[in-house]
Amino acid sequence: MKNDNIEDAAELAPRDIAARIARELAPDIVDVLNTQDAEEATEVMAALPRDKAVEVLDQPGLEHGPAIIEGLPRDVAAAILALMSLDRVVDIFHEIEEPVRQELTALLPPEARQSVKELLAYPEDSAGAIMTTEFVSVPSTWSIADVLHHIRMVERSRETVYAVYVMDPARNVLVQAVSLRRLVAGDPHASVLTAAPQRKPVSVRAAAPRSEAVRLISKYDLLAVPVVDGRGHILGIVTVDDVIDAMVERQTEEVQRFGGMEALDEPYTEISFWRMVQKRAGWLCALFFSEMLTASAMQGYENELAKAVVLTLFIPLIMSSGGNSGSQATSLLIRAIALQQVRLKDWWRVALRELPAGLVLGGILGVIGIVRIGTWQVMGIYDYGEHWRLLALTVGLALVGVVTFGSVAGSLLPFVLKRAGFDPAAASAPFVATLVDVTGLVIYFSVAALILRGTLL
Repeated sequence: MKNDNIEDAAELAPRDIAARIARELAPDIVDVLNTQDAEEATEVMAALPRDKAVEVLDQPGLEHGPAIIEGLPRDVAAAILALMSLDRVVDIFHEIEEPVRQELTALLPPEARQSVKELLAYPEDSAGAIMTTEFVSVPSTWSIADVLHHIRMVERSRETVYAVYVMDPARNVLVQAVSLRRLVAGDPHASVLTAAPQRKPVSVRAAAPRSEAVRLISKYDLLAVPVVDGRGHILGIVTVDDVIDAMVERQTEEVQRFGGMEALDEPYTEISFWRMVQKRAGWLCALFFSEMLTASAMQGYENELAKAVVLTLFIPLIMSSGGNSGSQATSLLIRAIALQQVRLKDWWRVALRELPAGLVLGGILGVIGIVRIGTWQVMGIYDYGEHWRLLALTVGLALVGVVTFGSVAGSLLPFVLKRAGFDPAAASAPFVATLVDVTGLVIYFSVAALILRGTLL
């Protein structure tokens, strides 16, 4: 349960809020600041003790971080940034526009300034962009006692000490990664390499996508993975908390894309009205124009509709069933591609798997559709006419065809987008549904033309 100090703080003046929450945990203080606008949050932050302000700004859940840094006096902001973890500083700098970013960078200590510039140079979606340069490294010639003493000396200035990276002193390349647990349990007088596991250290290239760092940390159950250049020199580390933050951000973007819109680059409550409209309007217009194809397809079957108006009763059923099956397949494959369970070369395996799956699923829905029409007819709920049996067969077979097409098309669309260089998450459910809507109408009326010719048509 939250402390009463937190519950009541939001109603006080900024200085009083700072005094009330100064002793609380940083995540709880973040909750309070997130309920205020950027200007009020900046005033509270300015009144907090320096060490507490650093701790709070280091929290990735703080919504106003960049705005707070911009609102503070430049010297105060630079002093706080100098004490923060470098990866968090880089995250904030990514959202601060020039010339403020340049002014703040110039005020940082030389070593931090150089590190920030190097980290900002990496692509935003790369492992290098989320790494920190605050890690513990030691030469392979040291003893375990030397390493433990070094950890005690530098612990306060490092983001994590749970893994120590052993370097070749001659070539300055990564040799091994040793856990703190093995160091504590080892012989203090023995070489640090005696505590290292008998395997090659796991590492990731700086230019590799973030997803690769996520995969390695998950696969090898690591707390951090070292980031290296082409020659094996260690540039930094990606920690598990950095990975979690990146995963949350990535999943948020993908969920928003699934809904048929651009990902928001700000929290929902913070983004401006017109910016939100801009993010949603593009996709909405694209989907609207593509849905016009549905109207065109229906116009092409105008004569059939005039002869058998009863066919229109089942158009929503046919279209929604195909769209739903396509959305299911798309969601499954986007996730499988993200987890590297399938690769581009596996597209034909996926197609061969989804084809029979679509036939079975379509068959299930087709039987339900036939039973429904027959039940309504026999019980007198609705009269579909003397040819109701043929109509039921038409709907049943159309459902088999539409659901099968939706499953196959929905599963292959992510492969097409990835091959074209786009994010597979862009294959959102609305886009798949629109594609299947048009083809579903064609399949439905083609089946109707074959079965009902000479009767209703």
